Amino acid sequence: MAQTYDESAPVRALTGLVRTVWIQRTGSQPYPQRDLPTGGVELHCPVGGAPRLIGPLTRAHLQVIPPRTTIVGVRFMPGAGTPLLGVPADDLVDCAVDLWGPAADRIGSVVADAATPRAALLGVQQYLAGQKVRSDPVVAELVRRLMPWERTGIALLADELALSESQLRRRCLTATGVAPKALQRTLRFQGYLALAQAGYGNGLADLAAETGYADHAHLTRECVRLTGVTPRDLLGDKADRCDCGHDHTASWAPFLTGWYDRFVQARTGGRVLASVHGTDRA
Repeated sequence: MAQTYDESAPVRALTGLVRTVWIQRTGSQPYPQRDLPTGGVELHCPVGGAPRLIGPLTRAHLQVIPPRTTIVGVRFMPGAGTPLLGVPADDLVDCAVDLWGPAADRIGSVVADAATPRAALLGVQQYLAGQKVRSDPVVAELVRRLMPWERTGIALLADELALSESQLRRRCLTATGVAPKALQRTLRFQGYLALAQAGYGNGLADLAAETGYADHAHLTRECVRLTGVTPRDLLGDKADRCDCGHDHTASWAPFLTGWYDRFVQARTGGRVLASVHGTDRA
């Protein structure tokens, strides 16, 4: 059996906190996986193993998943995961560590006791939703302003949020583990990936321009810096289309919200908007 990867939208109570959830199963061979910087942390819960936290990453993290392993995963929005899990963001930068404390015990029990991986994934989400932790509104606005469709400068952003640049930096570091500029670069690259996964690129130069890169060479350099490989090596045969064969709608649909009026609807006649509103959120 080959490796399978099934993404879905989070439960409604986690909207805005969690970007996507998934179930991954490896086949009869070890599976080499490249975890990419997303701006947030990821929770990986292998069935029969300890929950692990990935990131926040400033470069790709390579791991080899053992054969015949099932993982339920949660990808958080920047700044949202660590308050829910009770772990400082700056302790996790460029790390992959076992989750510890009460959260690890409860999540581990939920996964171990579930009858199926899908039940385990739902149980993990219900636990997270039950923590009743809300995002810092200033951090949430900071993240929104750093998305690639905003095209803001850090000094301007600090002024608009009524913070000094040093205050903005401290707030961002505490919440996300990285400085504002580093987070902005990561989110810009995630914007490129989202458009490529959605299939709305018209060549690498087009996607580079839409996501705020100077040109396709600039995008390629950033891709190599963040992932260790070129866009073509990362996505498959075409650098402006994801060629992995997995459905990533649950991941890119909420990420592209800010592009509706400015880009996506004009280019696609509303097809992306329809697919987003059609996403099932339990």
